[in-house]
Amino acid sequence: MTKKTDGVEIKTRAKPAKRATAGVAADTDEAGVAAPATDNTGINSPLYVNSVEKSMRVLMAFDGQQRQLSLSQIAALTGFDLSTAQRFTYTLMTLGYLTKDDEVRKYELAPKVLNFAYHYLTSSDLVRRATPYLQQLSQETEETTNLTILDGADVVFVQRIVSRNVLNPNVVTGTRLPAYCTASGLAIMSTLDDAEIDDILDRSDLKMYTPFTIADRGQIKQRLMQFREQGYAHIREEYFLGDISTAAVVRDSRLGRALGAVNMAVTTARWNGESDERRHADLVMLAARAISIQGR
Repeated sequence: MTKKTDGVEIKTRAKPAKRATAGVAADTDEAGVAAPATDNTGINSPLYVNSVEKSMRVLMAFDGQQRQLSLSQIAALTGFDLSTAQRFTYTLMTLGYLTKDDEVRKYELAPKVLNFAYHYLTSSDLVRRATPYLQQLSQETEETTNLTILDGADVVFVQRIVSRNVLNPNVVTGTRLPAYCTASGLAIMSTLDDAEIDDILDRSDLKMYTPFTIADRGQIKQRLMQFREQGYAHIREEYFLGDISTAAVVRDSRLGRALGAVNMAVTTARWNGESDERRHADLVMLAARAISIQGR
């Protein structure tokens, strides 16, 4: 059976997706496009719900490059056919996670999406512990301070205290940056074993973001040894031109692993050479150590 919804004819019942078995390719959508997954074993589990994964694909199509997307653009970005894109888009709009501009017939993320970020931030013990130290560090130095965590091959900003001297106002809580060329990412990577480092580098697009980016695998590993010995990571203009960053790791002493990293970002115009590196390193290491102790 078919019916028309929002001017588009759609099927009232979707075909059940085929579950992958040993030696068989993973699930595909109606357009025949393989469903993305970060866990190749998890996607084959009978507990895996394809409709949830497809809903997330629609939401993730709104990646900040464009504020609004048409139904055909959503279909193209997700790999769905038009009727599948229509069903999931309509459902997410009904639930309040998307809104539609009827004049241009385009969709955009609704404020309700922020509920996920809000619940994460308010329930995170690490964010709660770190925030007063980040605030104090920013007030004392008049520089921007951040708390980041490692997620896959990226670091994610989970708290950010912005100063009046901030270089990149578009970097906000939730921003993801590659670990291999950011101070926070390198600080965390320096605490990992070789297999974990190789996994991150395998999943990274090792490219030059600026003329100063170190994207060579061997050089990255070499500098990780240095950062491990000195207890902090320090980089200059490797992702953003004009940005100098110093970071130290927040540790879980009970589990013996890194939970995240504190970093301080300074513009080149406010940089005073090696004396600043030593001073900033001491400050971020002190803050990271205090946050680590609070978690015991």
